[in-house]
Amino acid sequence: MTSAFYLPFVPAIPAASALLWALFGRKLGGALTGKLATAAAGVTFLFALASVNGVWPPGGTLPVFTWIAVDTFRADVALLLDPLSAVMILVVTGIGFLIHVYSIGYMEGDAHQARYFAYLNFFMAAMLLLVLADNLLLMFVGWEGVGLCSYLLIGFWYERSAAASAGKKAFIVNRVGDFGLVLGILLAFVTFGTVRFTELLPLVPEVAAHGGVVLTAIALLLFWGAAGKSAQIPLYVWLPDTMEGPTPVSALIHAATMVTAGVYLLARMSPLFAASGVALDVVAAVGAVTALFAASIALVQDDLRRVLAYSTVSQLGYMFLACGVAAFSAGVFHLLTHAFFKALLFLCAGSVMHALSGETNIRRMGGLASKLPMTSLTFLAGAAALAGVPPLAGFFSKDEILWSTFREGHYVLGMMGLMAAGLTAFYMARLWFLVFKGSYRGDAAHPPHESPRTMLLPLQLLAVGAVVVGFLGLPHSSWFERFLAPSVASHAAEGGFSFAEGGVVFVSVFVMLVGVLLARRFYELEPALPERLSVRAKGLYSLVRDKYRVDELYDAVLVRPLDGLSRGVLWKFVDVRLLDGLVNLTGKLVQVSSEILRLTQTGNARTYLFFVLAGWAAIFAWLVSR
Repeated sequence: MTSAFYLPFVPAIPAASALLWALFGRKLGGALTGKLATAAAGVTFLFALASVNGVWPPGGTLPVFTWIAVDTFRADVALLLDPLSAVMILVVTGIGFLIHVYSIGYMEGDAHQARYFAYLNFFMAAMLLLVLADNLLLMFVGWEGVGLCSYLLIGFWYERSAAASAGKKAFIVNRVGDFGLVLGILLAFVTFGTVRFTELLPLVPEVAAHGGVVLTAIALLLFWGAAGKSAQIPLYVWLPDTMEGPTPVSALIHAATMVTAGVYLLARMSPLFAASGVALDVVAAVGAVTALFAASIALVQDDLRRVLAYSTVSQLGYMFLACGVAAFSAGVFHLLTHAFFKALLFLCAGSVMHALSGETNIRRMGGLASKLPMTSLTFLAGAAALAGVPPLAGFFSKDEILWSTFREGHYVLGMMGLMAAGLTAFYMARLWFLVFKGSYRGDAAHPPHESPRTMLLPLQLLAVGAVVVGFLGLPHSSWFERFLAPSVASHAAEGGFSFAEGGVVFVSVFVMLVGVLLARRFYELEPALPERLSVRAKGLYSLVRDKYRVDELYDAVLVRPLDGLSRGVLWKFVDVRLLDGLVNLTGKLVQVSSEILRLTQTGNARTYLFFVLAGWAAIFAWLVSR
């Protein structure tokens, strides 16, 4: 059988599974539903592998059925399999399957397991549709699908007000970004006359030859949507709150789905972005600022998952920085490596929480390396990969981005990337020393215990990936870059290894070592030093600890004024007084007129005689007056 046979099953299997668990999950029971949903995810991964077998050489479009055909507008349900979508479906299904396996142990005993696994399968289906769609409109269906799933899974424990609020926050912020994406899709159709990628992208040079303003407008609108999904400034505020959902959900959102959608969109539309220098500069600047900004917040957070959440925002900034300097393959490569070590770190966080009865405050941990040996070992692999320790995965992908930035002449942005790299090494080492080294500072009455095998096996597999997957992108012999070449554009200069590139790598490793050694001094050798520094720089420390009070700023500038407008004007005046008033006035007029007309139908002969005489009198008076 050809790969085309397997491809439609890739999004269809998890979609059908989600529907089955939603309808019959309660009858099957949570435990059985979890195993069946995990089996469906595993089969989806196998079908994805079989499908990708056809991407040698690059594949093409597989039409399924005609969806919309109105006048000149046409949008089919068709699947595009090329190197970029091949990488994405393997990431989504591979990482997603491991997260499903982990969830069996993590969600054991939860009363709503069936609903959880239905949502999880649906999440995979929506993301697979997004990355396989052959046109912008079908991609938008998957785009909105992952947005819906994020709302359902972040607010999974909706009886908790914090979880319900976090779900709403993610949904609303993403709608802000999606407004820009919709405008971008509409403008793309008006400009190119099509929304199919294989028809639209080849027309970019022709449109650029007649002026690139419209291309810049389309690119910036698409970037607006991508910034919302991939949590870039100023639309990043929803992502740190995803931790209110089950921890495996955070791993899925931060590693394999949702946040990678924005990076995928930039890579898919890379010829369009490459044709607009203004759009590239905006993407690069926002990415660099986001990387540094989020990394600084992660330095002083005490919630284990919140540190990892801000780390995700920062690493997504690196991916956007790569796309902004036209190193799209480097951005996608970092997406791949990040999927392994970030999924690993979040699942390790879940394992720590499982061992500590839900505890997330790293100040009440410590000494867990001896109590959770496998969790600590795999966490160390993920942390080292994220920090850029050579030769682990993050080292190759991060340094490729930094070198591409400097090579293209963006020296300020490159320095910001190096600073973010140093901060990343510091806060990951800080986590290691506070959580796994030293003495245990938690509840002695409930000693920590290692997680079950179903939770540890995914950690081990992801740790192997975090160690070895970076070798797919060795500089100047990058199999990964050659594989992606037919799918993404690049301004990257060719050439062998240079002294300048070696200098960037050396500085990057040096900055990483400084970050690790500083963290060791702060949290192992002189543990009282951070407290003294926080007191000495109380204002700055409080500002960073409070996440620069961006949420409070949004609340003051946007949320409360809009709430006041909604309550005071739209509700109390427009709705209650104006609209309800008009409706009530109409009812009152009908009531009064009915009371009057009712007098003509009393059933009393004398009343009827009175009206007849009155009528005659009126007619007589009118005739006399003439």
